[in-house]
Amino acid sequence: MALLFQVKGKIMASKPKLLAEPMLDIIDVAETCRVSEKTVRRWIKAGDLPAARLGNQWRIFPRDLKTFVLERMCR
Repeated sequence: MALLFQVKGKIMASKPKLLAEPMLDIIDVAETCRVSEKTVRRWIKAGDLPAARLGNQWRIFPRDLKTFVLERMCR
């Protein structure tokens, strides 16, 4: 008996493999934006930059950083 999975309206014979997008830490974001780590922490605290607290570290998805930067450019 085969199991079928439905993803976005398509029937698949096996469960799709999700590719994990590597997350950035505060140091990565600071280096990319050429700002201090303290500035990145301020952006997170203000709610301007979406981030997830995993253990004792903040992690940011690259797509969220890209959106954040593009929004800042349009101001």
